[in-house]
This record gives sequence, C-alpha cells and structure tokens, in this order.
Amino acid sequence: MTTTASTLTDRYVAAILRRLPDGQRPDIERELRASIADAVDDRMEAGGDRAEAEFAVLTELGDPARLAAGYAERPLQLIGPALYLDYTRLLTALLVTIVPAVTVAVGLVQGLRGESALDLVGGTLGAALGTAAHLVCWTTLLFAIIERVAGRRAPARRWTPDALPEPPTRRARYGELITYTVAMVLFATLILLSPVISTETDAAGAPIGLFAPWLWQTGFVYAFIALVTVNLAVAYAKHYARWSVPLAVAGTLVEIACPIALLWLAAGDRVLNPAFTQAAAWPQSATTWINTALIVMSALTIVFTVIDGIARAARR
Repeated sequence: MTTTASTLTDRYVAAILRRLPDGQRPDIERELRASIADAVDDRMEAGGDRAEAEFAVLTELGDPARLAAGYAERPLQLIGPALYLDYTRLLTALLVTIVPAVTVAVGLVQGLRGESALDLVGGTLGAALGTAAHLVCWTTLLFAIIERVAGRRAPARRWTPDALPEPPTRRARYGELITYTVAMVLFATLILLSPVISTETDAAGAPIGLFAPWLWQTGFVYAFIALVTVNLAVAYAKHYARWSVPLAVAGTLVEIACPIALLWLAAGDRVLNPAFTQAAAWPQSATTWINTALIVMSALTIVFTVIDGIARAARR
C-alpha cells in the first residue's frame, strides 16, 4: 500500500478536517488517508497513472463539505425527512386557522374605524399575508433547530395502516350534496321573500325589506340568484361527471362569482336597506360591522376556493 500523500490528497483531507470537531480529526484523517491510498493503489494496479488515479478517486468521494457533514452527522437539509411531514402538517394547520382569524379581526377593527373599502381590503389582505409570512418563518426556524439539536435522537413515528383515512362513500357525498342544495334553496328563498316578509313595517303597515331596494330596482338580485342556481348546477356536475380541466376551471369561476358579487355589494354599502336599519333602531356601527364581515368572508372564500381548485388539480 502506498502511504505517501500527494498535495491533492492533502488539500482534500484538509478541506474535510477543518469542518470537523477537533476530537474527531485524528481518527478520521487516518481512516480517510488509508482509504484514498488503497483506492489509488487499486487503480494503479489496473494500469492507471498515479495522478489520474488520485484525481478519479477524489472525484468519486465527492464534495468534501458533504463528506464532512456525513462524518459529523450534520444534516445538509433545512428540515429532514424524519420531521418534514410533521412540519408540513403543523404549518398547514396554523395557516388555515390563525390566518383567517387574524384577517377577520383586523377587518372588523378597520371597519369600526370607518375606513374606506379600499383601505379595508388592503389592510385585511396585508394582515393575512404578514401573518402567513411570520407563521412560515418561525415554524420553519423551529423545526430547523429541532432538526439540528434533537433530530438524530428523535426517531420518526412508526406508521401503520391504521392511520389511513376512510374514503368517503358515495352515499356520504350525496348527503353533503343534498344538504348544500337545501341550504342554497333556503338562502334564495330568504332573499326573494325579504321584501314581503319582515319584522319591520312602515307607517302604512307595509313590510320594510331587509335588503336594499336597489337590488330589485336594477334587477341585480335576480342575477345573483341565477349565480346561486348555476353554482348548485356545477355542484351536481362535479358529483356525477368525471373530473376534467374545463369542468374544474368552470366550477372554480362559478364558485368565486357569488363572493365577488357580494364583496362588491358590501364595499358599496348596497346590501342593507337603510329604511330597515332605521326602523329597527340599529346603530350606524351595525351596518359597518355587517358590511365588514361580508367583505372579509367573501375575500377569504375567494382565496380558499382558488387554493382548493389548484390543490385538486395538482392531485390529479
């Protein structure tokens, strides 16, 4: 066995040793030099040149930084496979709970301050994005620390088939569709009957509708009911028809059409009938609260519908 180390091997070994703790260096240096020398001798016995053999051996060993990380048992990834699933599950749970809660709270506060619709939408979206960024940043940092401090000592949880979710039955999906249908019918009926069924009446005893008369004067209410009907038809189409890109895109566009229309109405204060709120002795802040809540809920519905559509397409 050849024991004389060349300058190239010295440089390679030095690049590894400087990344290791002092206590590990002597043993690893002896092991590494012996391994390189043996590999070089094997190539030379096969008829190769020493310089070429040494270059080929070091090339096969790879990046010294990666090799040093293996000796020191340091992870080269931010979050390793043992913790990655827990990381993504926790982050998803935080994003779908905390971000909407913060968004609604900020929207209500800004609405009570009497801010304009543009400032309200911008403020709520800014709060949502800022909260999401903080959650991603700090959750990632926490798991990166765990990966480096306790990742090697914490074995991954053993998976068993018991963890598999039960697939939804067709009967269960059909039950959800029926429930959705009943809810949409009741919603449309409430809107259409609101001008004649009311808890408040005028001086002549005629009912005062809850919703703004502008909706009927312009015919917007019938367009809105049409959107609700088309939304229901798309729900049935998704239940009975096979998934396709045109159906998915059309379904997503239809699903966000209603919240977009509702957001526009609430931002323009065209939802409630001022005569009704006055007859019911509602404070002015009540209208602001309701419009703000509708804006926030509509915006969140649009965002979640688009995200869900993209996720469903990715799973296909």
